[in-house]
Amino acid sequence: MNDHSRGDAENPGASGTSAGEPSVRRIRKRTNVRSKSYKRKRSLITGGFVASLVVVALGLWLGYSAREARANLFEARNHAQLAKDALLDGNTEDAERSSTDADKYANKAYDYTHNVPWSVASAIPWLGSPLETSQQISEVVRGLTSEVLAPAVAAGTSLAPNQLIASGGKVNLQPLQDAAPVLDQTAVAAQRWNDQAQAIDEPTYLASVSDAHTQLQDQLSELSKLLGNTAIAAKLAPTMLGADGPRNYFMAFQTNAEARGTGGLLGGYGIIRANDGVARVDALGTNHELAGRRQPLDLGPEFAAQYGPSRPTTDSRNSNLSSHFPYAAQIWKSMWMQEAGEHVDGVIATDPVALSYVLAAIGPITMPDGEVINADNVVELTESTSYIRFADDNNARKQYLQTVAARVIDKMTGDITSPQKLLDALGRAAGERRIAVWSSNSEAQEVLAATPLGHVVPDDAAPFAGVVINNQAGNKLDYYLARTIDYTAEGCVDDTRRATVTVKLTNNIPNGTFPDYVAGTWINTLGVPKGTNVSAVSLLATQGAQLRNVTIDGKPTLFRTGQELGHPLFEVLAPVAQGQTVTIKYELTEPTALGAARVPLQPLADKPTVTVNVPDCDD
Repeated sequence: MNDHSRGDAENPGASGTSAGEPSVRRIRKRTNVRSKSYKRKRSLITGGFVASLVVVALGLWLGYSAREARANLFEARNHAQLAKDALLDGNTEDAERSSTDADKYANKAYDYTHNVPWSVASAIPWLGSPLETSQQISEVVRGLTSEVLAPAVAAGTSLAPNQLIASGGKVNLQPLQDAAPVLDQTAVAAQRWNDQAQAIDEPTYLASVSDAHTQLQDQLSELSKLLGNTAIAAKLAPTMLGADGPRNYFMAFQTNAEARGTGGLLGGYGIIRANDGVARVDALGTNHELAGRRQPLDLGPEFAAQYGPSRPTTDSRNSNLSSHFPYAAQIWKSMWMQEAGEHVDGVIATDPVALSYVLAAIGPITMPDGEVINADNVVELTESTSYIRFADDNNARKQYLQTVAARVIDKMTGDITSPQKLLDALGRAAGERRIAVWSSNSEAQEVLAATPLGHVVPDDAAPFAGVVINNQAGNKLDYYLARTIDYTAEGCVDDTRRATVTVKLTNNIPNGTFPDYVAGTWINTLGVPKGTNVSAVSLLATQGAQLRNVTIDGKPTLFRTGQELGHPLFEVLAPVAQGQTVTIKYELTEPTALGAARVPLQPLADKPTVTVNVPDCDD
């Protein structure tokens, strides 16, 4: 047994239960492990390959969708423009066809950016940002084509200037009245989609999407304003142009060579008579004809406290010191009633810069002596050259300006070769606050007050900085005045914040000999030399604001305080020597109010530089 035992021990391959058996199992286990590992690796490789295929497929699909979405958005925009052009040309058939195509392509773009792969990818933080922005853009464009463009086309030829304004300057009022409900609906929809467009997120990368995002916001902002103003015009124009019977309006010609709150000194006037869409101007006159003894007009204790010492309701030269146009309008209405015994239904004001826009649209006029006045020279002629040419004959100068006004009006109310250009010119002037309108009808005035034409000081608490200049020297140097205005405020954290309004005024009168009427100083309490511009510079601040300090060129200065329509008013006297610039800085503590900051521009001869760095605390 011992030998067997030894033999068994020395022969591990013998049968039976021996020490060799565990080795076989180990070999089998190793083989199984290798097999399973191989399978796992193969599965991982296969899974990775499939995942890669999915990612590549997703990328390809997104690339294809992006290309198609972009192409369809381009087509939608192109056909929308064609529809607009056809509409303005009065071609409703082409407008309807292009509108339908625009809506078709907008829907395709929407579908390409709202499929499952796109929606999944757009949800990925940071990486999906441009895709999400593209989704939002396509949604807004689709809404525009269906809810704005289609109803506008449905309004038909009422929007076509060449059919709206007929021969002889007659406005066809009935189509405008018929379209008013549709235009109102369109304006509301445009504003809603504009609000949505302004809320679209800025993409974290991809410049092409960022550019499309910015362009859409800019275009929609402009479009919503245009349609809003068109809807308002449809509401107001028929009644104001005599659809319900004759209407009369006092028309003020302001010369902003001598600054006043609403723009410039009342230099002349005319009476507009409108009936059944036809408007004519007669009774042209000068401010001297309104200079007789007048009965005062009660515009309330606040107005009297602020402006009463200047006798604005009885002296036409000071009738528009306030920037709140309804005050000046009611004063001029009262003066005309006392002068002519005639009630007017409203008041309109304009200036030579607006006149230049009109002449660019309708063409030049020719004076009795053959002088040609056009868009390029009318401002300089009426606000500078005429004062020098007629330095010794003020009445002749006023007659010259009356003739200019009469000839422009005759041409405007005659046959217009391009009504579209005229409407564009009037729109530009209104946008720059160079046309102001007030109505004695309370309902019409409520509508006007909410538009750029109303020129009202807003009675609300939103951030506000109204800089108003009134000439204090009695000269015509404001033609050479240039303005820079900056309104800067802190953030939205506390109930109050610090704010600064900085106003820079530059006197650009050139060297040369100017008559005293132009460059003299008739009210020279400061003892300044000829050629010095002396301005009363008022700041209408945010309601509840308090003035901490005011300086001129860094030095503390005297100031006057007041109140207008709930806004505190701070006024300083600023002399600006020839060729010099002065800097007025108002340092304020103001309520941290909700709403976007507003800096309304007084319509003078210059094109001021304005910057606003005030956070919108609605955000």
